[in-house]
Amino acid sequence: MRRVSRIAVAGVATAALAVTVSACGSSSSESAGGGKNLGLALAYDVGGKGDQSFNDAATAGMEKADKEFGYKSTAVEPQDGESDADKVQRLETLAKQGYNPVIGVGFAYAPAVKEVAAKYPKTTFGIVDDETVKANNVADLVFHEEQASYLAGVAAAKATKSNVVGFIGGVDVPLIHKFEAGFKQGVQDTKKGVTVKSQYLTETASEGGFSSPDKGENAANGQIDAGADVIYAAAGLSGQGVIKAASTHKIWAIGVDSDQYKQAALAKYKDAILTSAMKDVAGAVYNLAKSVKDGTPQTGEVRASLATGGVSLSDSNPVFKNNAEIQDAVKKAEEAIKNGTITVKTS
Repeated sequence: MRRVSRIAVAGVATAALAVTVSACGSSSSESAGGGKNLGLALAYDVGGKGDQSFNDAATAGMEKADKEFGYKSTAVEPQDGESDADKVQRLETLAKQGYNPVIGVGFAYAPAVKEVAAKYPKTTFGIVDDETVKANNVADLVFHEEQASYLAGVAAAKATKSNVVGFIGGVDVPLIHKFEAGFKQGVQDTKKGVTVKSQYLTETASEGGFSSPDKGENAANGQIDAGADVIYAAAGLSGQGVIKAASTHKIWAIGVDSDQYKQAALAKYKDAILTSAMKDVAGAVYNLAKSVKDGTPQTGEVRASLATGGVSLSDSNPVFKNNAEIQDAVKKAEEAIKNGTITVKTS
């Protein structure tokens, strides 16, 4: 997530593709155009680079691949209010330029990835958080977000003193329903009588649900007024406002996607971040790039879980890490999910 004051998506990708380039060099792999593969290309989701969450995790995976493989990778910012046609043009240009793999960061890229992958069968495409694109050259990079969210619910139930906790989702879509469902189940399984207040910021991403810290802050303030003393936000950049509100009112926030306790832009609020429900977007991006580099591209559904280490709960905050009661409860729940004793709901 970006700085709290930043509430609009920054950076516009033009038809000529104004890009952010990291590292230097090239690989020996052949691109779709027959030249050398420049590396991987990221097409960012709403919020773009600097969201301290989802997109920045993808960036970390790209930077690791650049460092190890000598790539000259590219990342492209989204446009404000862009159409599927804009996404198609962006992905086509990246594939034509010789980037491989080309990764759409977010489920909104599904129609574009499906269309462009068919036109460039020699290029590997990836899409994060979508499992609907079925093609021989597409990897669906997906996660059991509900599992990490369950653990977040366990932590919230153990941490609450008011017996009221909150969930704030950025946009009312099935992906975010998974976060809510897992969190609620974790809370309810851990401590009876705890009320979970849920709220979605917008119905669609175009309304700013994932990119408006002010919306997140306002929603959090409302939940705090209603008694919540722990709030879990799955809202991208908007979650930064939730964390700010939690810090202001001296309650707990639970971060998402990345270890937000460690994010530089959130440093002044970090003491309010109990933990974060993480998913290894960085690892998924890196692994796809490595598979292309190795000549055995990943395709089909590639789903990460607690068992694979692809989702987890951070323990950077010493208050969280050193709380024996919370740690015991979280570890017990994690083991039960891994061995199948607990099946976490997705809706």
